Amino acid sequence: MSPEQRAELLEQLRHLREEHSELHEQVEQLTRASSDQMQLTRLKKRKLQLKDAIQRLESKIIPNLHA
Repeated sequence: MSPEQRAELLEQLRHLREEHSELHEQVEQLTRASSDQMQLTRLKKRKLQLKDAIQRLESKIIPNLHA
């Protein structure tokens, strides 16, 4: 992996982590407020998608030593 590719992946990872954190806060606020369950479900689903994307990028940046 070239340094440029690594830098690009790290930037994507930073962005995904930031969005995941923002969604976490929104989910917490909606949960405390007993808000719209459909919106809460959508946010939780997106949060899980982001978590999966973060894990995929992390595995590209830091390959599993046992693979």
